[in-house]
Formats: sequence, structure tokens, C-alpha cells
Amino acid sequence: MKLLSLIRWQDILDIFIVTVIIYRGLLIIKGTRAAQMLVGLGVLFLVLVSAQYFGFYTIDWIIQTLWAQIVLAIIILFQPEIRKTLAQMGEARFLPSFASAEELRSLEEIVKASIAIASKKIGALIVIEKEIDLKDFIEIGTQLDSKVSREVLLSIFHPTSPIHDGAVIIRGNRILAAGCFLPLTLRRGISKAYGTRHRAGIGLTEETDAFVIIISEETGSITTAVGDKIEKNVDMGSLRDFLTENFIISKEKKR
Repeated sequence: MKLLSLIRWQDILDIFIVTVIIYRGLLIIKGTRAAQMLVGLGVLFLVLVSAQYFGFYTIDWIIQTLWAQIVLAIIILFQPEIRKTLAQMGEARFLPSFASAEELRSLEEIVKASIAIASKKIGALIVIEKEIDLKDFIEIGTQLDSKVSREVLLSIFHPTSPIHDGAVIIRGNRILAAGCFLPLTLRRGISKAYGTRHRAGIGLTEETDAFVIIISEETGSITTAVGDKIEKNVDMGSLRDFLTENFIISKEKKR
């Protein structure tokens, strides 16, 4: 109790701000070479601490001697990644935005496009970005930056389109990229009826907070996935409810 009495409200706020900054920073560098560099530095630091603790004087001397040069070399080698990460930190969305009228219209266009695609039994994978940035997946696809519309989505996933394979990634009211490749899930217990498209969509939800719409080429059924929740055979009303619950209501709860 005496220890708690020494804690000021400024200390709690200080810890909260640092935690948010570190968390957002880790989200930004996740999956990049900067993340690998951070892991490497962590391992090197653990080796240094271990060498000092166990009395490995030679290893301790080598690391202490080369530490400044190692840090300088890393900064030079990873200069583009560091610059990019710092720029993204400045653009990061630390506070949640609220659904605009344009975003609501975009969600309705996604619903209409999904139903139309399913009725034609065309395979499709639609990803809607939430808080975690999907830039790494966007970069390996065909970047579009197009307004979300039923017609554009239908043209992208038409079998004759050169970018119909892979996923479409949407942020807000913009289609950022198409033909994006996603990580396949390794989760046990996934139905064997699920093909590569379903496994890719589910795999992304395991790594990010994005929500995904998967349309089967064989059956024309619609599957939705977010987090660990997977819903099969979704109809138009359920799809609209899914998008409303995961996009609009989730934002209102953060007010």
C-alpha cells in the first residue's frame, strides 16, 4: 500500500504513452527487415549480458569493442527501411477514425459486388483493412488506388482479368491493390473442403485484425472471417451485418 501511494497519475500516463508508442512501432515494423534487425540486436544484447554474467571476458570485450561499429553499420545498411519506418510512424493512425458516409457507401458496394460475384460462381478474396496496416501485402500486389464500386470489383475478379487471382485490399473507400498474395493458415482442424483461397483469407486474419470475404469458385458460397471467427454460407443480410458489426460498430465503441 505504501508503494502504491508513491505512484502519481503522471507515472501511469507516462507508462501508458510509452506502451502505445512501442506497440504502434512494433505494428509498423512487423514483417519488415527492420523487425529482423530488431531481433538481431536483441540477440546481440542478450549475448552481451550473458557474457558479463558468466564472466566470458573475451566475448564481452569483442562485443563492447565492436558495438559502436555494429550499430553504425546497421544504420547504413538499413537506411531505406529506417527512413520508411519513421515516415510511417508519422502517418500512423494512433486514434481510430469514424465511419464516414463515403465509407458506408463503400461497404454497400462491397455487399452488392460480393452477391453478384457469388451468383456467377466466380472466386474472389476481398480484404478490408482495419487498424493494422497491410502495406506489406499491398506492395507485392498490383497497386490501384481506385474508388470502391461494384463494377470495379466485378471487373477485377472476372476470370479474364490478369489480376483476378489473389486478394483485393480495401482501406476506407479505396481499393488499394489487387492480385495480392496472403499467408496460408497452418491451423489444424480447418475443413479439407477449403482451398487455397480460403486458407489464404483465414491465414491473414490470424496475423492481422483485417476482416475477409471469401467467395468459392466451385459453389458460389460466401465465407466471412475475422480473428478466429469463420462464418460459412453467408447471405446478403448476414454479410451486411458482418460488415456493419466489424467496421461501423467497432468504431463507435472506441469513441
